[in-house]
Amino acid sequence: MTEVQEQHTIDATGKRLGRVATEIATLLMGKHRPDAVRHIAKPIFVTVTNASKLLIDERKRNQKTYQRYSGYPGGLKTLSLVQVVAQKGYREILKFAVYGMLPSNRLRAVRMKKLTITD
Repeated sequence: MTEVQEQHTIDATGKRLGRVATEIATLLMGKHRPDAVRHIAKPIFVTVTNASKLLIDERKRNQKTYQRYSGYPGGLKTLSLVQVVAQKGYREILKFAVYGMLPSNRLRAVRMKKLTITD
């Protein structure tokens, strides 16, 4: 028995970053459905439009930092939100937020592949 794919489109114009990310994570996990189960990734696809029109305060733009570690001594890189947007765009910011809201298990990568973000 094959399941029917669900397509959801979210317009991010004028919405807060965290609110949009929460909505996306909830949809990707299938929590809006009555037959939701934690161990199966449902065929639910989410498309986000106008990611560059997200509402982000100046305070968050200056204070929010993103870190990555290469594994080598002295390999900790820290970038501010402004720097990440300049390098990779708003798409990356929203992707980081949704990634952090999904459960850290084998289905996280599967669910992230079902997310499409456009600026």
